[in-house]
Amino acid sequence: MSSYKLITKIINLGPLLLLYYLSISEIDTHFENFFEILSFNIQLIIIYFWVLKRPEALGSGHIFFAGLINDVVMGFPLGLSSLSYLIISLVATYVKNMTVNTRITTDWFTFFIAIFFSNVTFFILLSNFSDIRVSLTEVSYNTFFTLIFFPFFWFLFTYYNSIITPDKNA
Repeated sequence: MSSYKLITKIINLGPLLLLYYLSISEIDTHFENFFEILSFNIQLIIIYFWVLKRPEALGSGHIFFAGLINDVVMGFPLGLSSLSYLIISLVATYVKNMTVNTRITTDWFTFFIAIFFSNVTFFILLSNFSDIRVSLTEVSYNTFFTLIFFPFFWFLFTYYNSIITPDKNA
């Protein structure tokens, strides 16, 4: 295999590698150390965007496994993050199948719906099946900042997608 093909494969695996890296690294908790309320979930943005724009970049198995890794790292019951990630993926797949052309406004609105159902499921399961206590305020801050940062990452990922797939209209 030529080095060009190898580099192209690695670049195409960028979203998947980033998802795994973020699941392992706990990067969102590092922001909480500097700013008390700044917490956002980049994994949800990555999953939603790439399942919506290029579903072949992330598979459901990878999304589930990244959730398991995140659960182990964060100390949550196994499968909790996986279920949340798969709910985001499900909403993105539904939106992709029901819309012809997406824009930032429609993606942002439907991402709000996806993150709402994902966080409600996460919060209910965590409070009913675990001794870990997460306040509704923390979940609200996390949801708010994830929604605020969504347009920035949407434009960044759209640019990246146009670089790695120049022949396709994304």
